[in-house]
Amino acid sequence: MSNRPTHSKFDERRSVLPAVVLAVALLGGVSATALAHCDTVDGPVVKDGGSALATGDITPVLKWVRPADEAEVRGTFASAVRVRSAGGEARELADRLFFETVVRLHRQGEGAPFTGLKPAGHVEPAVALADEALEEGDAAKLLAATTRRVSVGVKARFERVLAAKAHAGESVAAGREFVAAYVDHVHVLETIFRVAGEGAAHDSAHERDAVAHEHE
Repeated sequence: MSNRPTHSKFDERRSVLPAVVLAVALLGGVSATALAHCDTVDGPVVKDGGSALATGDITPVLKWVRPADEAEVRGTFASAVRVRSAGGEARELADRLFFETVVRLHRQGEGAPFTGLKPAGHVEPAVALADEALEEGDAAKLLAATTRRVSVGVKARFERVLAAKAHAGESVAAGREFVAAYVDHVHVLETIFRVAGEGAAHDSAHERDAVAHEHE
């Protein structure tokens, strides 16, 4: 009997999640950084921070920060645990300070600005779909929604380029309008294909390793 590992539907689709979320972000005309919800009170960073405070174990939250920032997180965590034991407003302030510290350092590690914790519910549809897929272990709804969004976006960009191309030779301004539309269209496609290709390359390497293991 083969010892080759089996993969669930989620294992097979997991590597495409970053690509499809990025595709939705690009086709929607916003940056991937803008879509991140790590700075919301119901986001994954604060969620793990809450677990750390509730259990007294800081481990779950450390993955969100760089090794160089771990000392500051540990120091703030120790202070928060000590102060929050007073309960009431002191507890709320201690928790808030800890959450803000972790989120701020996480954002800095991404090269993104921190402008304070955002209220719950400030999550873009693409990110919400990605999180839902991860929770359910099934990317079917995410892939279906993304396929629709990508199809509409690519078609719209293509038609804009095609229309601009028809008038590109009429004047310098018209030519520049065509170039702008063309560059936007091609760059989006290049990014989608590149990121999706990185996932495919990862899967291929995984399959090669599995086959090699099978024949050992």
